[in-house]
Amino acid sequence: MILPYTTRAARDVVALISHYIEKERPEAVGVLFRSLSNASAAIRAGTAASLPAPRPYPAVTRPTWVWMKAGSYWVAYRRRPSLAITAVFYDTADIPGRL
Repeated sequence: MILPYTTRAARDVVALISHYIEKERPEAVGVLFRSLSNASAAIRAGTAASLPAPRPYPAVTRPTWVWMKAGSYWVAYRRRPSLAITAVFYDTADIPGRL
């Protein structure tokens, strides 16, 4: 079961899906959802990596966000006030430029 998304994370996912559809890469949508499902399972199980920021981008640390790598994606999540995915970026995205 995939965790709920914040509004920001939902926009990130919709932008990724739109990009994959525009590029005629429907298989990438499936990979995205598998990655998010795996991330959600790891977060719920407490086995997800708990990084303050993606390793290449230490400047994107946020006080309430925890980051993990899920396949080709960086996924940020929060534990409080309720468990939720807060941001999703493709591995090579310009994360600082988009936050």
